[in-house]
Amino acid sequence: MKRFIYSAAFIGLFFGMTSSTVVKYPSVNNTAFKIGEKLRYRVTYGFMDAGEAIMEVKSTSKKGANRPLYSVKGTGRTLGGFNAFYKVQDTYESYIDQQSIMPWYFVRDVNEGGYKIKQEYTFKQNLNKVETGNKSFKTPMGVQDMISSFYKARTLNFNNMKKGQTFEFKCFMDDEVYNLKIKYAGDEEIKIRKGKFKCHKFVPVVQTGRYFENEEDVNFWVTADKNKIPVLVKAKIPVGTVKMHLVEWDGLKNELTSKL
Repeated sequence: MKRFIYSAAFIGLFFGMTSSTVVKYPSVNNTAFKIGEKLRYRVTYGFMDAGEAIMEVKSTSKKGANRPLYSVKGTGRTLGGFNAFYKVQDTYESYIDQQSIMPWYFVRDVNEGGYKIKQEYTFKQNLNKVETGNKSFKTPMGVQDMISSFYKARTLNFNNMKKGQTFEFKCFMDDEVYNLKIKYAGDEEIKIRKGKFKCHKFVPVVQTGRYFENEEDVNFWVTADKNKIPVLVKAKIPVGTVKMHLVEWDGLKNELTSKL
């Protein structure tokens, strides 16, 4: 009898310990993108084409806590004469969880006019921390990085939005956790080089004076369909206005019904 009691107690303790270490990960309903999607943007300053940016979703054998991942990559470069006085060659790559769209690994390699940054982050989401070389930072479960945020935002629920409604999530960059907030500013039809689109308009809610003088200095328009693709970003800078607009797309998960 004693042996039975000890065995039962041991089994109870074992299951109690294992159940307490089970991690509950967030889950999102991703109807917006899939492996094979490729978006190409042209960056313009005034009437001139200054650069281009490409966003891609690829398959990968890499895993995070034994969970399947997407490899998402963003590249940016200057074009033509802009290379002569301010050459840009940027690469951002993130390995994001297929079920939660949160990152497990992040690489940033930028060269902007000779100013170089190389960062490699390991997101230990199950341990609520990010490791950046010799440093470790406490972070909340599901925290995003600079490139995964682009895809996370596309999984937000835009159904029945009300003007002025704010969406937010947390992002880790440059050794800090930021609250990223975007505010819905209504629906608009916009025209870019590739035609007319019915869009949701958003403005980022930023700390005044940190990046832009006013939150209205940056606007972006997202397709009003299941793909939720940013088709135009407009930002005011001290010497003018910079625009980034969609010029090519491939491998979309859904039909681009917002194109008029």
